[in-house]
Amino acid sequence: QVQLVGSGGGLVQAGGSLRLSCTASGSIFSINAMGWYRQAPGEQRELVATITSGGVTKYGDSVKGRFTISRDNAKNTAYLQMNSLKLEDTAVYYCNANLRVTSFPTRNDYWGQGTQVTVSS
Repeated sequence: QVQLVGSGGGLVQAGGSLRLSCTASGSIFSINAMGWYRQAPGEQRELVATITSGGVTKYGDSVKGRFTISRDNAKNTAYLQMNSLKLEDTAVYYCNANLRVTSFPTRNDYWGQGTQVTVSS
């Protein structure tokens, strides 16, 4: 009913940049927030960044000043520009959207399949 498709992960050297994107499709009535969470091996999933439909952003402490989230509401797409990447940014990045589908009156969280980001020295 709803799909989140992410792209843009890969392998990059420390200090480099990557850009992730995530597009929501399906029977969507409205999208509240979109963003990314990440999970490294043996670690809990943590917030990377989120953005509301009004453009209000929130970042995890470890990425503030290095990552920038943006959104194209018309395309139901969010973008995550990751600069000055560090070894500790290596993780699987999961796209998330809090949205309402056309057939149901409340919002729920939906997740993408995950995109691997690997930062090498």
